[in-house]
Amino acid sequence: MSHMSHLDPTLYFDHSATTPPRPEVMEAMQRAMEEHWGNPSSLHGWGERAAMAMERARQQLADLLNCEPEALLFTSGGTESNNLALFGVAQGWSRPQHLIISSVEHASVENAARQLEAQGWQVTRLSVNRFGQVDPEQLKKALQPNTVLVSILHGQNEVGSLQPIAELGHICRQAGVLFHSDAVQTVGRIPLDLSQLPVDMLSLSGHKLYGPQGVGALYLRSGVVLHPLLRGGGQERRLRSGTQGIPGIVGLGVAAVLAAAELRSETARLRRLQQQLHRALQEVPGLILTGPQDLEQRLPHHLSYCTERIPGHGLVAAMSQLGIGISAGSACSSGQWIPSRILLAMGYSEAEALGSIRLSLGRTTTAAAVEYAAGCLRRLILSGLGGESLRPQPVLAGSGLGRGSSALWAGFG
Repeated sequence: MSHMSHLDPTLYFDHSATTPPRPEVMEAMQRAMEEHWGNPSSLHGWGERAAMAMERARQQLADLLNCEPEALLFTSGGTESNNLALFGVAQGWSRPQHLIISSVEHASVENAARQLEAQGWQVTRLSVNRFGQVDPEQLKKALQPNTVLVSILHGQNEVGSLQPIAELGHICRQAGVLFHSDAVQTVGRIPLDLSQLPVDMLSLSGHKLYGPQGVGALYLRSGVVLHPLLRGGGQERRLRSGTQGIPGIVGLGVAAVLAAAELRSETARLRRLQQQLHRALQEVPGLILTGPQDLEQRLPHHLSYCTERIPGHGLVAAMSQLGIGISAGSACSSGQWIPSRILLAMGYSEAEALGSIRLSLGRTTTAAAVEYAAGCLRRLILSGLGGESLRPQPVLAGSGLGRGSSALWAGFG
C-alpha cells in the first residue's frame, strides 16, 4: 500500500484548488466509459447513445444554473472558458477596442488581457478596496464609447471576496456592453440563477464542484456572438471543435445534480465551519485576515490570512508535514518566491503578500478537523520558526509521514 493512502481527507483544506470527485460521479464516469464510448457526432446507435448522455448532462448543469441547456458549451475547464470568452469576443473586431477587467482576476483572464494589450487593445484594470472588491461606480467611470467587454470574476480564488456581479452586470447592460464573469469558485457553492443575473457569459469548472478535472463549461446568452478558438469539426455549436469527452461531461452533470440538491444545507454547514475556523485563528498574533472581514461577503468555504513573520510557502510545507493541506498565495519562479499580485493590488506590503495562506473547506471537512488544523497553525506561528527551518523535509510533502519523525514536529502529532 502506498504511503499516500495515509492522507486523511478531513485534513484537506484546499478545496478552492480542487475538490475530490464524489463516488456517484466516478461511478457515472465508469458507466459512461463502458456504455457511452461512441462518438456523439455519429449517426448510428452508439453515437446516439453517447449524444443522449451528453445532452442529459447539459440539462443537469442547466438545472443547477436555471438557464437553457443550449446556452451551455462544454470546455476543458475554467481557463479555456475564460479564454474563449475574451478572445472569442475580441476576434469579432477588425481593430483593437477597449476591455475592462479587475486587478484581482484569475491568471487565465489577466494573461488573456495582456495578450490582447500586446495586440493593441486598451485594457483598464479596475482597482479594488482593501477587501479585494470592485466599486461599481468605478466601472461606470471606466466605460468608454469603444468598450466592448467587461470581465469581472464572481468569487476571488485567493482572498475569497464576492464581487457585486448583479450590479456590475446591470451597469454593462445599460451601457450595451458585454459582461463576462469567471464563476469557477461560486458555481455549486452559492445559488446562481442565470435567468435573473445580468451576465452574457459565465465560466465554470467541474473539479471545483466535486466533478472531474479537465471539464468545464461556458454559459453564452442567446444572441451573443463569439468566434471559436479551436478550428475543427464544429462541435458545441461550432464554437468548440473536438470530440466531446463524454465521461467527464457525464461526471460534471452528476456533480451538478448533487450540488443543486445540497446547495443550501452544505453552504450553511460550510459557513458554520468557516466561522469556527475564523474564531480559532482570530487571536493568533501577527495573523491578519485578508479579503472581506464580514464573512458573509466572502466565499462560504474560504478563509485567507497573511503574516509578515513566516513565508506562506513555509507554512504550507510545515502543515503538509503534519498531514494538513493548505495553500499559499505566493508563487515560485526561477527559484525566487514572488509575492501574491492579488494582495499587492489590495494594498498589502510585499512582506505581507509573501506570507499569504488560504484554507478552503469542503464536504470532507469536520469540526474536529477545523480544531486540529487551527491548533497546528497557531502553534507553528507562535513557535516563530523562520522561513528556512520550514522547508519541506526529505519525506514526500503531504504524505503525513514526517509527523513525529523530527524534533521540529514534536508536539504537533
